[in-house]
Amino acid sequence: MQAGSLRHRVTIQKHTQEKDAWGTPIPGSGSWESVTTCWANVRHLSGSETIKADADISTVRASVRIRWRTGIDAGMRLLHAGHAYDIEAVLPGPNRQNIDLVCKLTQGVTTT
Repeated sequence: MQAGSLRHRVTIQKHTQEKDAWGTPIPGSGSWESVTTCWANVRHLSGSETIKADADISTVRASVRIRWRTGIDAGMRLLHAGHAYDIEAVLPGPNRQNIDLVCKLTQGVTTT
């Protein structure tokens, strides 16, 4: 993998949930905690717009390639250019050189 193709700075976060005195997760609580910040190649693959329940719904899909690392899984999110993307799948590349993250833009969530 050539370093020049990794030209976007992204942050990967995991959701942490608060627990009560018995160790049970509290519904609706928690926050996002940064796992890593790294260089990536972000490509927007598709976008679509539909009407569901009398509301416009737009979907943006992206493929994000980063260098190989462990500890990243579906359910985490990725921050890039002021937007939050849900990570839907983690696809390992050949020879453990890179991983591709299949992402979907989270509607209504922006970061500063």
